Amino acid sequence: MATEIRVPTLGESVTEATIGKWFKKVGDAIAVDEPLVELETDKVTVEVPAASAGTLTEIAVKEGETVEVGALLGTISAGAGAAAPATKPEAVSQASSPNAASTVKQAAAETAKIAGDAGAIETRSMPPAPAAAKLIAEANLAVDQVSGSGKRGQVLKGDVLDAIAKGTPSQPAETPKAAPVAVRAPSTADDASREERVRMTKLRQTIARRLKEAQSTAAMLTTFNEVDMSAVMALRTKYKDVFEKKHGVKLGFMGFFTKAVTHALKEIPSVNAEIDATDIIFKNYAHIGVAVGTEKGLVVPVVRDADQMSIAEIEKDIGRLGIAARDGKLSVADMQGGTFTISNGGVYGSLMSTPILNAPQSGILGMHKIQDRPVVVGGQIVIRPMMYLALSYDHRIVDGKEAVTFLVRVKESLEDPERLVLDL
Repeated sequence: MATEIRVPTLGESVTEATIGKWFKKVGDAIAVDEPLVELETDKVTVEVPAASAGTLTEIAVKEGETVEVGALLGTISAGAGAAAPATKPEAVSQASSPNAASTVKQAAAETAKIAGDAGAIETRSMPPAPAAAKLIAEANLAVDQVSGSGKRGQVLKGDVLDAIAKGTPSQPAETPKAAPVAVRAPSTADDASREERVRMTKLRQTIARRLKEAQSTAAMLTTFNEVDMSAVMALRTKYKDVFEKKHGVKLGFMGFFTKAVTHALKEIPSVNAEIDATDIIFKNYAHIGVAVGTEKGLVVPVVRDADQMSIAEIEKDIGRLGIAARDGKLSVADMQGGTFTISNGGVYGSLMSTPILNAPQSGILGMHKIQDRPVVVGGQIVIRPMMYLALSYDHRIVDGKEAVTFLVRVKESLEDPERLVLDL
């Protein structure tokens, strides 16, 4: 008996995915729940495991091709060592069934430039994908304005989003077609032989698009301050062993920073708000996104209701999310709903930076490298471990006074961490 491998339901609003990597080849023996193929979406990377044991007898879709939810990926035949026919060439089933036989192990995948590899408009033998056709109509674009990356030049949803992000001019359908989007100047023959062109993953395309949207939409401004980390470091040194023994997790800096941020958000709620058309939505909760760099790009898993957690609970959740990100097991739910973001460039050695907003959020805190510097304390020059802090904020709803006050409150909490414990 044969078992079909199909694209599973990938989460809210996700209708298609790109084949990232096949872990098995035709003829390989398969165990139940063994990962078979990696799917890349615009939100996360998903591993599709085997629903039954047997032999992989068919691979219907090659790496790099795009498929919709429910599409046939391959076939498993019962019994190990069964004869394996050749891989089916370029045949992609567009089955529309939303129910997938496989369960999903969701992974990290989740901010830099818009994809620069859109080529000149090419003749197509396939109409745009349904999701792409809808976007083309909504944006008042002509099909020939969008370069298709799908099989036989088919225009996919990601292609339309790329074209819109690049500034392809909108126009009524009845007006003459605009000129194709400009492409990069060709390299010299000598340089071209030493270049490598790699298509951006769905995740990287989404990161690029969202970063550009944040710059184009928000009135983004950054304010700076610095914090003396002596008190936090002394507290960690004194209690780190007892803390780890009791809670089973190391006492890091992120617990203190997250707690300090939640305290400041209560005082300055506009930093925890977002704009929706002509309304401002104030969030009476704090879901804190923690930016994590992975091999596949920046992702921002969310510590939900961090304002109701102790430092130990925050550290545990950050630890869980960090492991999931490293192992590629973040779920879509882990990545959604953040109201404010913390980015720690200091782990890479950054001394100062201006973080970009994680839209539609109105604030992001940048942590940086702790460095011994001479400072004046009580009229005396002393050496202290100092860290620069940067708060980027949306000036449309956060005033300068509010932004500065927010950052000062974070500084005060970190320089006197007992305030965090006493909820002051």
